[in-house]
Amino acid sequence: MDKANDVLIECRSVCKDYDMGGEVIHALRDVSLSITRGEYVAVMGPSGSGKSTLMNLIGALDVPTRGDLVIDGLNLSQQEPDTLADFRNHTIGFVFQQFNLLPKTSALENVKLPLFYSRKHNGGDANELAIACLERVGLADRLDHETTQLSGGQQQRVAIARALVNNPSVILADEPTGALDTKTSLELLDLFRELNQSGITVIVVTHDQEVADESRRNLFFRDGQIVSDERLTPRRDA
Repeated sequence: MDKANDVLIECRSVCKDYDMGGEVIHALRDVSLSITRGEYVAVMGPSGSGKSTLMNLIGALDVPTRGDLVIDGLNLSQQEPDTLADFRNHTIGFVFQQFNLLPKTSALENVKLPLFYSRKHNGGDANELAIACLERVGLADRLDHETTQLSGGQQQRVAIARALVNNPSVILADEPTGALDTKTSLELLDLFRELNQSGITVIVVTHDQEVADESRRNLFFRDGQIVSDERLTPRRDA
């Protein structure tokens, strides 16, 4: 199939409402968009604009109030919780601002954790996969280090390795450089670019225009709607 026509994520008139003490909050309002396999997309907008709501829906952490959200052929709007949980574990890799690693636990054990939930890998196989992912993010020499023995940048690399271990179609990153200094942030952005060039779809929520400029497409949200959809060439593209 032609990559340009290979739609991985499709939102069709997606709405998300929340009942806040009797007041209905329209977090997303009739959002329609498509993202093809292998895209690198930055999602931007002020607080309350709907960008985090969109990420929660794409990550199958929530479902639309109305409309359809289809990812890799599965309509998430019509699935049971167990199906959504299985989808999250096998299709989506999550990367968070605060890393969300288990304390007093080695990098290797942190990366292996999603494999236990998938129930598809035995101990030796899980070790091999986790080691390969840590090698991929440049931490082959930190396998047995506990998270407290790692720098912020190294912890985020562990988090990225954990996101990769189930071979996801999509990496969802929520402010992934927000807790890092400039040099480390640039190193992490290089890693995201390498992962994207290997074929993984990368979607980053960010308030940082420099982070957004590393992507190939910027979606800007305001008041629950897309107000700008810009395609661009990253400033530091090789």
